[in-house]
Amino acid sequence: MLDITAIQHCLPHRYPFLLVDRITEIEPRQRIVGIKNVTMNEPFFQGHFPGYPIMPGVLIIEAMAQVGAVLAFSEEETPQRKLVFFRGIDKAKFRKPVVPGDQLRMELKVVQIRSQVWRLQAMAYVNDSLVCEAELKAMIADRDAGGADD
Repeated sequence: MLDITAIQHCLPHRYPFLLVDRITEIEPRQRIVGIKNVTMNEPFFQGHFPGYPIMPGVLIIEAMAQVGAVLAFSEEETPQRKLVFFRGIDKAKFRKPVVPGDQLRMELKVVQIRSQVWRLQAMAYVNDSLVCEAELKAMIADRDAGGADD
């Protein structure tokens, strides 16, 4: 299991865009299970939608992608020197709304790894109900040694 401190060691994301709270299972290069506790305090609920809060589907996809990035970085000795970039999202389906108080459980399985490109089957559940599924493609890349601020 990885707690939020370990997740922050792997991912560059921070509030308000860090969308995974815990990793409960991990099999390097095979599969991973992550948790996002959805609360009314999420900044996106202010506008999506007033009086009827629903977690935006694109953020569910992003949360699944972040869990996938943790899997990709699970064997990296220095993940802070790498970034994971989206390459594609296919077959995305949104089955049920995710609302405050839900615990989003994201299960990802590796479909294929070619060099630094990963293809993952991602599924998100609330309780035992499938709320979202997608096929995600991502690429691991070195961080720019220079940077725009130099």
